[in-house]
Amino acid sequence: MKRYEDLSPSLRCIMTPGPVEVDPRVLRAMSYPVLGQFDPEFTDIMNETMEMLRELFATGNKWAYPVNGTSRSGIEAVMVSLIAPGDRVLIPVFGRFGHLLHEIAERCGAEVFTIEQTWGSVFPPEDVIAAIRSFKPDVVAIVHGETSTGRVQPLAEIGRACREQDALLIVDAVATIGGVPVETDAWMLDAVVGGTQKCLSVPSGMSPVTYNERAEAKLLKRKQVERGLRTGGDEASELPVVRSNYFDLGMLQDYWSPQRLNHHTEMTSMLYALREGLRLVLEEGLEARHARHKHHERALVAGLTAMGLELYGDPESKLTVVTCVLIPEGIDGEAVRSMLLNHFGIEIASSFGPLKGQIWRIGTMGFSCRENNVLRLLGALEAALVRHGFSVPAGQGVQAALDVYESKVR
Repeated sequence: MKRYEDLSPSLRCIMTPGPVEVDPRVLRAMSYPVLGQFDPEFTDIMNETMEMLRELFATGNKWAYPVNGTSRSGIEAVMVSLIAPGDRVLIPVFGRFGHLLHEIAERCGAEVFTIEQTWGSVFPPEDVIAAIRSFKPDVVAIVHGETSTGRVQPLAEIGRACREQDALLIVDAVATIGGVPVETDAWMLDAVVGGTQKCLSVPSGMSPVTYNERAEAKLLKRKQVERGLRTGGDEASELPVVRSNYFDLGMLQDYWSPQRLNHHTEMTSMLYALREGLRLVLEEGLEARHARHKHHERALVAGLTAMGLELYGDPESKLTVVTCVLIPEGIDGEAVRSMLLNHFGIEIASSFGPLKGQIWRIGTMGFSCRENNVLRLLGALEAALVRHGFSVPAGQGVQAALDVYESKVR
């Protein structure tokens, strides 16, 4: 009979756009005893988590809670719940995850309109606003931080335009929440989806969402109580019911409400992790946290450019927490990545689609966003590039980053 060794994953320096290294205090929280999902002690933890999520999302929304599943589960839950069959949906696409929103909207039975921007840049808000006025969509779905290209889309003017046209605005903020400002109320965002495994430094497995009264009004028109929980007085829905049981936000909000109407078994240990991750974010302070991410980005960019490497994309729309680097001509990008991982224990990301084999993507997110990680990566990348025949000014990358760290400007 085969015997299996104790599980002992390697300790990595994870500098990808997600997942990232998990804060040890979050890992500790995951080891705590399991409580029953309706234990008052546990429902108190649920309520605290909702309170902290409202602060994270910068919102006064009643509804702010996690969907159990990876970030894609939150995106799908919001879209399948707010997009009814036949709805007109506008999706501005400027990278891989805009295409994902397009695919999900089609699966919801929507009439989908897209506008596309060249990868490596974002939309001037007026272009999206013109499309909103032309297509007159019921829903607009857009990515805030596009990790495939390392770009961030301005949203404030788009949110205002959606409100004027009475279109619901769904925002994928998976890559930005906790690392880049996301102003749900100020930017008039109707529904926002976050992720745990990026700037929050919590393992993948939950997707925080928030939505306002405009979004809830549509949910209530599609609301249906699960057959086995009905009491006899439940009314039929006004619009077609949500075509998913697990991802039905109408059911989920009943579960997260004081009613605690049973829907699924809550992921106890993951909720502990999320609560601790949120506590650490708020303890640091959102403004200070955003500034920290900018500071380490400056050091990383200074180091990369001092090494003679070129950055990818429009610098005016660069996403703070993801830096995309053009792979030098004649260099095998995957061989360099393998050397970083196998010899230095450092992981950076490749790319896909039209950028496959053209860029490396380096994440500076959450707990991974630290001085020692940035310096370690720069030193290791220099060694790997030299090993592969690329001429690098000796030591200049690390020195340029140290100049940033030793300056008093943050």
